[in-house]
This record gives sequence, C-alpha cells and structure tokens, in this order.
Amino acid sequence: MNEPQDPQVRSLDARSLRGLAHPLRMRLLDALRFNGPSTASQLAEALGESSGATSYHLRQLALHGFIEDAPERGKGRERWWRAVYKGLRLEDALLTDAGPDVRGAAEVYLHEVAGAHARELSAWLAKRLEWPEEWNRTYDMSSATLWLTPERSRELVERMHALIDTYRDHASDEDDAGTAQVRIHTHAFPLTTD
Repeated sequence: MNEPQDPQVRSLDARSLRGLAHPLRMRLLDALRFNGPSTASQLAEALGESSGATSYHLRQLALHGFIEDAPERGKGRERWWRAVYKGLRLEDALLTDAGPDVRGAAEVYLHEVAGAHARELSAWLAKRLEWPEEWNRTYDMSSATLWLTPERSRELVERMHALIDTYRDHASDEDDAGTAQVRIHTHAFPLTTD
C-alpha cells in the first residue's frame, strides 16, 4: 500500500514497535496524544498507576521517539512530556514478514488498540447522559455486514478514511461553542461463517 506519508503519523518499524507494545506505554502515549502535555505524576493519577511506573515507561517512550520534553510547561524540577506524533501506522510486513518477537509485539499492539477502543466506547456510554441532549442524538454505535472482496474492502476503508480526513480541516473549530473532541473508530474485518 503506497499511501502518502503524513509527517504527523509515525510508521512503526520493528524496533519502535517493540518499544511501544506494552499496555501502559500505549495508554500513556494515548493520554499525551489526546489530552496534551502532562507530567508523570498527573498521568499516574489519571491512569491509576504509580508515578514510578509512569516515569519509567515515559522514559522508554522518549527513548523510542514517541514523546519528548515539553520544557515550556515545566517549572523547577517538574518534567512535562508531549507526544511527537498525532497518529501511528502499523505496516503489514510487521504482521507477516518479521520474526516471532516482532509479530508478538504487533499482536500486543493490535489487541491493546482494540481494548482501548472498547474502553473509550464504554466510558462514553457510562457518561452519555451527562452530555447535552444534542450530543446524545449524534453518537453512532452501528455495524454492517457486507459481502466484499479484499480489494473492495480496502476501497471501502480508504474511502471512509478520506471522508474522515475532510473533517480534520476543521481543527480551528475547537474555539466554537458546542465543539468537543469526537473519537471515530473504524473496524473492517472478515467474519468466519459456518
């Protein structure tokens, strides 16, 4: 797949995948990507972890180039971190052509992404009545089963992503009243039928 490279999206290689494929590291990176810069102590409190564990895993994320210091935020000894990239891309070769340790890391990564999607949706459902009524009329939790070839499935995924990308241009809308971050999850996979 020869997609144009987005400088804000990091393509994972074997080394960086092994450095990322840990549930807490992935949660820390997501917290920084989606919520902005933070300290190890703030992240520990938000994620229910010890600050020692978050500090260690933040240093590992920095070592692999996923996060960096945010010195403009820090005061004194307080160390702030920020995400370097807005997105990640897992290349197909890491699932098929790589050695067993890399394929294992890829499996951890994929299952953690799926778990994160489920946690985010569950969190929304638990708090949806706290949101204004107009937001409760706009969420989507649907599924569709289609008969597709691999080529048509790829086309559908690419068209969905292209549509989502047209809404990224409205990032300046975040100052508008009534605007909130909206998470879009897409899943497309073949079903085993009996």
